[in-house]
Amino acid sequence: MKQFKFKAALAAGGLLLASLSGVAGATALEQFKTFVAGTKSAKGEFTQKLVKNAESGGKVSQPTTGTFVFARPGKFIWNYQKPYEQLLQADGEQLYIYDKDLNQVTVKKLGDALGSSPAAILFGSNELDKNFTLSEAGTRDGLEWLKAVPKTKDTSFEQILIGLRSGTPEAMELKDNFGQTSVLSFRKFEKNPALNAGAFKFVMPKGADVLNN
Repeated sequence: MKQFKFKAALAAGGLLLASLSGVAGATALEQFKTFVAGTKSAKGEFTQKLVKNAESGGKVSQPTTGTFVFARPGKFIWNYQKPYEQLLQADGEQLYIYDKDLNQVTVKKLGDALGSSPAAILFGSNELDKNFTLSEAGTRDGLEWLKAVPKTKDTSFEQILIGLRSGTPEAMELKDNFGQTSVLSFRKFEKNPALNAGAFKFVMPKGADVLNN
């Protein structure tokens, strides 16, 4: 479960969103590239669930909810609040994964954790074409969908789908190599909010066990 929470949260992603104007009639790829170029930071709320064996209508996990905030490149806070509490926070160099129940912090180098992951789309640089093959994926549920396939094989995700409406990403689907799909939806986002310079500095919880990977 911890591994899933880490992978899914790096996903996204988030999906950290922004409101755009003048995008009526634009393709999903055009909308998303404009979104990425114009969104240096964002914050909002997310809901996430895991669908096992999604292609055959498999079992859906209990939804998890929380908040996110990010600043490109490589700074983010992904905070699970219900039904469990877990924090993923990156300061541009290190990724900290804090399990409140265990009072345990795992520290990873951010570069190793991003790469061709969904988080590279959301929190990384704007060089999407470097790590992903991007293509249109049609219309579904009132959204225009974009498919992102990692170019490298050294990733646990087979493909990532991003659903946009009027220039705003509203959903994300992360299909892994085991037939499972993480489904995320986003709401109450704010584009380019004013953020404190020290907003992404991780403060080590008192008495926490620290694991360095």
